[in-house]
Amino acid sequence: MIEKYFTERLDNGMVLLGEEMPNVSSASMMVLTPAGAAHSPADAPGAAAIGSEWLLRGAGDRDTRGIHDALDFLGCRHHEAVRSEHISLSAAQLGSNLPDVLAIYADILRRPGLSDETFEPCRALIEQDLASLEDEPARKCTLTLREKFFPPPLGRCVFGDAETLAKTKASQVREHMAAGVGPAGTILAVAGKIDWQAFRRQAVDLFENWQGAPGKEIPTTSAPGGVTHIRKDSAQTHIGMAHRSVTIDHQRYYAARVAEMVLSGGMASRLFTEVREKRGLVYHVSSRYNSLRSCAAMLTYAGTTPPKAQETFEVTVGELRRLADGVAADEMDRARTQLKSALVMQGESTEARAAAMANDWYFLSRLRGLGELSDAIDAVTVDDVMAYLAERPARDFTILVIGPEPIDTSVANE
Repeated sequence: MIEKYFTERLDNGMVLLGEEMPNVSSASMMVLTPAGAAHSPADAPGAAAIGSEWLLRGAGDRDTRGIHDALDFLGCRHHEAVRSEHISLSAAQLGSNLPDVLAIYADILRRPGLSDETFEPCRALIEQDLASLEDEPARKCTLTLREKFFPPPLGRCVFGDAETLAKTKASQVREHMAAGVGPAGTILAVAGKIDWQAFRRQAVDLFENWQGAPGKEIPTTSAPGGVTHIRKDSAQTHIGMAHRSVTIDHQRYYAARVAEMVLSGGMASRLFTEVREKRGLVYHVSSRYNSLRSCAAMLTYAGTTPPKAQETFEVTVGELRRLADGVAADEMDRARTQLKSALVMQGESTEARAAAMANDWYFLSRLRGLGELSDAIDAVTVDDVMAYLAERPARDFTILVIGPEPIDTSVANE
């Protein structure tokens, strides 16, 4: 099937992206607008999370109930999330309902209510999200590891912290949203049963006179790194490790993703086999690629019991490093298949395609089709993976441990 893509940049800096998928009935939309957690003010680091919740509490001439009733009536499945550099808004519905949904989202982006009476419930929800991390130590481990590894404020926890959340005011969040939610840097991607020309005309009509100041670069400081132990009296120990990888625009990107799959792409992967199956050390172990535009990491997590934590750490580090000794042909074949499942097969859904297009434009300033992804994965050789591992060896770890006792991490420095 021939992939049919469209791109257009409006004079105000907003980018429109489209992919016509004539054999489906749905159409999905993804909006990335540069008001993410890294842009939140230092004295209100949870502003983006509150703002993301607040955006759908009334917009245009609709109140909160009116917004949700309208989207429900149109069969719209929507989701809002906060990333490091963006707030993302997604909406999936029948293609015939896309014009009405787009009109509602134009109000959400351009004319949000952000009223005083709806602020406090939004702030309280984010406080609950933050508090819930204490009951989800594995998730807390990953979020805190990112804070330690990535240069601040890029790795900032999207929920902020309890002390500043309690003090965050509506005026601070309004100021953050006004600075970030604007046309410059906003990406609107749509995929599925669409008429691109009709969509383009409507989008231009809705957004061409949207004005806003250009976004500012995010100043960063040195990443904390190091080893951190968070004491938690529990029957589990959570171990997180991060080391450098390559960004999405790097020539070794696909090699990095294949290496990730060899390590952690299913039940035949090395970490699962060596750490869990052979030794019974963990109930979960995985290594996942994570990229921002300026830096990237391989994030490894292991959940175990306190008596097995030391051995778990040492064996996991050993497996990360042993990968550089070589990869077998059957591992390469399996890894390519796993990566295609992750990048290509999910891309056959309209929601995934809209998200992939928005992300591609942000990271690469171009769009990648499913054929390009598949060909690029097939082209990765063992030599490519070895070259990547030589350039980004498993060392200089940032380490986080949540559990009753710290562990000896000296093996990571050998």
